Amino acid sequence: MQNTPAHPETPTGADDPRCVPHKLTAPLPVGAECPYPAYTADEQDVWRTLYARMETLLPGRAADEFHLGLLALDLEKHRIPALADVSRKLQAATNWQIARTPGLLDAHDFFSYLARRIFPCTDYIRARHELDYTPAPDCFHDIFGHTPMIMHPRFANFYQKIGQAALACQDPAVEEGLTRIYWFTVEFGLIRNPGGPRIYGNGIISSSGETQHSLTDKVRKLPYRPETLAAQAYDIWHFQETLFVIESFDQLEQEFVRWARDHRLL
Repeated sequence: MQNTPAHPETPTGADDPRCVPHKLTAPLPVGAECPYPAYTADEQDVWRTLYARMETLLPGRAADEFHLGLLALDLEKHRIPALADVSRKLQAATNWQIARTPGLLDAHDFFSYLARRIFPCTDYIRARHELDYTPAPDCFHDIFGHTPMIMHPRFANFYQKIGQAALACQDPAVEEGLTRIYWFTVEFGLIRNPGGPRIYGNGIISSSGETQHSLTDKVRKLPYRPETLAAQAYDIWHFQETLFVIESFDQLEQEFVRWARDHRLL
């Protein structure tokens, strides 16, 4: 649930070992404990290439709140940012931290970190041949896609509540609904800005193809209501045909809390 393909078109990643969730046997390093990897020159250039492409595509498409978060984070454009540095900025802004994860996490482990305001983040980057599509999470998706929104106080609170609700969930049907709410908000959410619908979901923002597709007339855009999201199926291998638009991050959090309490998750 916590990560999506960068460009979902074909299920070529179904057998990729990077897509197999890790079950933790020891705590993840957090904040200043996260070392900076010895990236190659090519890996650093992949980050530069991805950043430059999204810097061109996102104006007029990404939410004002995303741009403000990205500006406040001041992510390095020309080299992969250090998780410890990003964590320090998040902690100062919204009391969140980053933990270094080796890849996809077991759902319970992942949500247990979110519930404590810790975002599990990869520190490896996709290969050059995966610029347009990667079946696995990577640090561009995690750092560029996720962390700017965690700088927003109301989104940060909502994200923690998603983790808390998931840990409390015992009913498989309710859990499936929660998975869909996560997908259509954290990963593929839109918000109504003064200029119209804009992107805040990181599954869109870290994908050039989905970014260009999401605001077109090919996508049905519906009002945000958790009950509707919980009933909406999705396909991770194709561009999304239906997306949901929140009016504000206050509404996002308040309506989710109502839904979660109705299901005795908060």
